[in-house]
Amino acid sequence: MRAAVLLCSSGLLIVALGGCSDRPVAGVRRGIPAQMAAAGDSITRAFDVGVCCILSDSPDRSWATGDSIDSHYTRLRRMAGSTVVREYNVARSGARMDELERQLRAAAAFPVDYVTVMMGANDLCTSSAATMTSPADFEARFSRALTALTSLRPQARVFVTSIPNVNQLWSLLHGDARAQKAWDRYHICPSVLASSRTVAERGAVAARERQFNAILARVCGKFRACRYDGGATFGFRFTPADVSPVDYYHPSERGQRSLAALTWRASYWGKAS
Repeated sequence: MRAAVLLCSSGLLIVALGGCSDRPVAGVRRGIPAQMAAAGDSITRAFDVGVCCILSDSPDRSWATGDSIDSHYTRLRRMAGSTVVREYNVARSGARMDELERQLRAAAAFPVDYVTVMMGANDLCTSSAATMTSPADFEARFSRALTALTSLRPQARVFVTSIPNVNQLWSLLHGDARAQKAWDRYHICPSVLASSRTVAERGAVAARERQFNAILARVCGKFRACRYDGGATFGFRFTPADVSPVDYYHPSERGQRSLAALTWRASYWGKAS
């Protein structure tokens, strides 16, 4: 069964060819999703989790859909017992909020009844504070994306996380010469992590992130079947062990496990397992 799931996860064109059934999976315990999807960016794709996976996605280690860590998917599967839960990872490394509607439409091509969304870091991590996505555009794009999903899959429950605190990452690791060298050499989140940034510039990014998270909470709250994490992801105080030893930016495998645990606690079933 896992092989069939991977076919659906890795090849969205299969939808057009009729390769994935739109019929609900029979036998899943009442209230437990039969099929879930995860939308987002490189964090949800588990990019650069460690030396095992340099410059590559490892969705099997994703906080949302991974099957080699205790992700939302594996927790739901455990709750469902011997019945089947399917997963689809439609996230894309590098994605910004203007891509979320396309991702959610792709997710809705499957009979999903649970969708996770972690999006917005790349709207902050631009070439400079001046080139970040505007709050108005961020809100309009997020609202359109949720409207599209709920119109196509009105029974699907949506779980939206806050954006991880990128300024906390700088505070945690800017004193590590290896981290600063990697950030500068590979232009990783230059609006915050570039060594040339000023206190004022980093403050502008922090302020924009607070705006974005407030937008995520407000817009999600307008939809009956949308649940926001209450700022849990933003508030998580990650440690160096939670950060990739490859690029010092993305979550490590331990970081993905930490994200899975903290977001699960804020989810629909956080007290159930």
